[in-house]
Amino acid sequence: MSKTWRPATQLVHEGTLRSQYGETSEAIFLTQGFVYDSSEAAEARFKGETDGFIYARYGSPTNDMFEKRMCALEGAEDARATASGMAAVTAAILCQLKAGDHIVAARALFGSCRWVVETLAPKYGIECTLIDGRDLENWEKAIRPATKVFFLESPTNPTLEVIDIAGVAKLADQIGAKVVVDNVFATPLFQKPLELGAHIVVYSATKHIDGQGRCLGGVVLSDKQWIDENLHDYFRHTGPAMSPFNAWTLLKGIETLPLRVKQQTASAARIADFLAEQKQVAKVIYPGRKDHPQADIIAKQMSGGSTLVAFELKGGKEAAFALQNALDIIKISNNLGDSKSLITHPATTTHKNLSDDARAELGISPGTVRLSLGIEDAEDLIEDFAQALSKVKS
Repeated sequence: MSKTWRPATQLVHEGTLRSQYGETSEAIFLTQGFVYDSSEAAEARFKGETDGFIYARYGSPTNDMFEKRMCALEGAEDARATASGMAAVTAAILCQLKAGDHIVAARALFGSCRWVVETLAPKYGIECTLIDGRDLENWEKAIRPATKVFFLESPTNPTLEVIDIAGVAKLADQIGAKVVVDNVFATPLFQKPLELGAHIVVYSATKHIDGQGRCLGGVVLSDKQWIDENLHDYFRHTGPAMSPFNAWTLLKGIETLPLRVKQQTASAARIADFLAEQKQVAKVIYPGRKDHPQADIIAKQMSGGSTLVAFELKGGKEAAFALQNALDIIKISNNLGDSKSLITHPATTTHKNLSDDARAELGISPGTVRLSLGIEDAEDLIEDFAQALSKVKS
């Protein structure tokens, strides 16, 4: 495949494998195993002396196409497709750590990501320090002799904080640690963590990559050496493999990723500006606005805004629920990156397991709402918000 293709072309053609039938669309290889021409061929395959697939838990032609396409988009040497985004996060972190190691993580994380580093990892003797990731000094102060991994989301879920990835990566390189970035909210179209110095990138492919609410999936991307030395055996033996059917679905979704994200981002920018002018709204956070607290970092590391908007209603939970319940087009759901516009109340859904103090520390108030824009007409979405806000007490 051409190395000079632009993203929109890569996402239609990169990594395509065709059978002897010359099919236009990628084939789905729904098989658990593979056969060999001889016992000697099987032996050579297992020894790694010849290329080919062994077992669908290790890889399959359909999954391989998805991985290669994601590598081309991300600028990574290698990847492994996983059953879900959380399988990708967990594998990327745990595959390289052992008892006695230490993680430094930004405290602003999706609830399940925070559970992995704050609750699961310590069960196996891996310690974790949570910090306010917006300040590079906090990363530096948290470093210990045993620090092996820095983990962060940027922009963060749900309050869209932005972290200086290049700055964190520079600190990590000084101590030989690895930076793992969850890049879901930026998408690989607007932010390239590997180019900024990060070592591993993870995605929930369930979000923008599928983009149509059909299936679960995840992917871990890095250089080939890191994959071979850390993720390869973990992946083979613990079994977080993606279904070939889901890989095929994601291949179909990724073809239209640039078109969808462009429309979603344009709508997000317009609706963020609209919400900022409403009397019921106390605050709007959007990476494309000049009033974003980390606007300078956004200008350095992101080429676009986001498909998500966070905002806070003055009336707290009552106002948030009233707004969500009054919306017609925009649906209540904890998912994001969908072709349909979705809205959620983090304090009672995605971040409900955090204490009140922990949510307050992250800027998640009872009135905080997270909005994921779809591909509907922006005028219809603004009208939907206008009628719903008219039913909310200011």
